Amino acid sequence: MSWRASSSPAEPFDVAVIGGGINGAGIARDAAGRGLSVLLFEKDDLGGGTSANSTKLIHGGLRYLEYYEFRLVREALIEREILLGIAPHIIWPLRFVLPHHPGLRPAWLLRLGLFLYDHLGGRKALPATRRIDLTRSPLGAPLSPGRAIGFEYSDCWVEDSRLVLLNAKDAAERGASILPRMAVTSARREGALWHITAEAPHGQPAAFLARTLVNAAGPFVGEVQDGVIGSNQPARLRLVKGSHIVLPRLYDHDRAYIFQNADGRIIFAIPYERDFTLIGTTDEDHADPHETPRISDAEITYLCAAASSYFRVPIRREDIVWTYSGLRPLYDDGASKAQEATRDYVLKLEAPEGAAPLLSVFGGKITTYRKLAEAALAELRLRTEKAGWTARAPLPGGDFAPEGFAALLADFQRDFPNLSPDLSRRLLRAYGTRAWRIFTPGQDPGPPIGADLHAAELEYLRREEWAATPEDVLWRRSKLGLRFDAAAQARLARLMGG
Repeated sequence: MSWRASSSPAEPFDVAVIGGGINGAGIARDAAGRGLSVLLFEKDDLGGGTSANSTKLIHGGLRYLEYYEFRLVREALIEREILLGIAPHIIWPLRFVLPHHPGLRPAWLLRLGLFLYDHLGGRKALPATRRIDLTRSPLGAPLSPGRAIGFEYSDCWVEDSRLVLLNAKDAAERGASILPRMAVTSARREGALWHITAEAPHGQPAAFLARTLVNAAGPFVGEVQDGVIGSNQPARLRLVKGSHIVLPRLYDHDRAYIFQNADGRIIFAIPYERDFTLIGTTDEDHADPHETPRISDAEITYLCAAASSYFRVPIRREDIVWTYSGLRPLYDDGASKAQEATRDYVLKLEAPEGAAPLLSVFGGKITTYRKLAEAALAELRLRTEKAGWTARAPLPGGDFAPEGFAALLADFQRDFPNLSPDLSRRLLRAYGTRAWRIFTPGQDPGPPIGADLHAAELEYLRREEWAATPEDVLWRRSKLGLRFDAAAQARLARLMGG
């Protein structure tokens, strides 16, 4: 995972990417796999912003049908099954229960929308929609009385920040230079080349050359465009904050719920990290990308009230164990409400005659990141060794069939009998077939640092996945932060030099 700075015009990179979220990592992976020399800068941790704070779904976006975003929904539904195929360790099927609300959309309209959802994307691997009698089904037991009719449909869960890391990891293994915690301070055109200056914390500036530049800085795309690059193109960017709450597990089964609300929004209640339930999300405009997004008191009230209107047992704010918020850097299409702004991606190419091209990325959703990367490479029109390839190549650790997880887990438990079943499952879900690289068969893992994190896994994360701080380990490479007490956090900080 080394990198090189350019010292002369004889050694420019083909593509330099600013931004190590899912879009930047996806573009870097696609370009590296086509034989291009690639350089990716991220000023903080990889996937540390928007891409780590989603609702963690690979989905078509059922509610987007109401806004007639049929192309976006179809593309996302097709991508849903492609991503399930290339990353079955961190992406898996999830069934959603949609209770009918008599005062909102009629049942026939819900059924029509779900029929379209089942058929727009050529669903093959996932089960179809079915109608549920909630008065008899165990799926109705957690709900408040009066919920008689429901529908069950399919989407997928994703470990969002790990999806970023695995794209960056694969890009690096295909020759890309991945530079987390390296902020680009200046990018200037000189003829057909970009002259880029970047700096690590407490480090000296380093100079790089690139033939093309991609601005995939997410919420900071406008700032990079204006302050770093000095582009004259206006950045039509709308920042929308989405907040989530996490509570102790609210019900026993493995389904998620999607709830309609009278204001036109929807929220999800999703099984989370075995012992918890995730509820979200909100949609609020957010003005300043430098202001860290945090859940507001009004958002907590909204989520608790919306979920309580459906669940038999009210959701209390004092039961919340964790909250998180993220910024969606949406393309500003002039929508009057934050929840109505398009989730589609927009690519803006600036390529003056004889000058190095600049591609700026606006919007997008995690489900369509791979298609966005293909579209970005098509826009840049670079000479490459091969065409699109990412739909067929598994991400690191994902080289097994989605239906083969149980057999893989059995093999792992046979090879590592000293590890607990819960730890084995967590490792397989995080690392897939690469979990075999963490421990030596028969190895005594020793005492945990905290929860079920052991020294061997920490070393793997530092060596292979750019983990540099406790937050990298506890909240982005895993969600062990939910299980680490203060003493364990202090031990981890000491081990990582904090």
